[in-house]
Amino acid sequence: MKKLFADILSIKDVKGVMIVSFNGDLIFEEFSSPLSEKPANRDWKSFVDSLNGVREANLNFEKGMLYVRKTEIGYLVIPMGFLASSPMVRLTCDVLLPSINKYKKGKKGKIPASAWRM
Repeated sequence: MKKLFADILSIKDVKGVMIVSFNGDLIFEEFSSPLSEKPANRDWKSFVDSLNGVREANLNFEKGMLYVRKTEIGYLVIPMGFLASSPMVRLTCDVLLPSINKYKKGKKGKIPASAWRM
């Protein structure tokens, strides 16, 4: 799955990529530089609940932005700085969405391990 997100991570001022399940579990994370706090330590369930099924969102904060996109396996969350091109991130996600959506959850609600080796 790392190769799948290489285009997004190569966009200027994109900090990383995460996929958060609809249950609030962190499914995948990849960042361009180390973080001071691990994303797994966050309460993603509250975040997902607050999205209330939204298909796409651009969230602007004091120190950066989040682009959020709904997929069939959860929410794609892309943290960015203010210099990142939101239209380029959106376009890249449009292209990647069919590839992301092919990863269906297994019987136990988890993404198969084979998905991570892509």
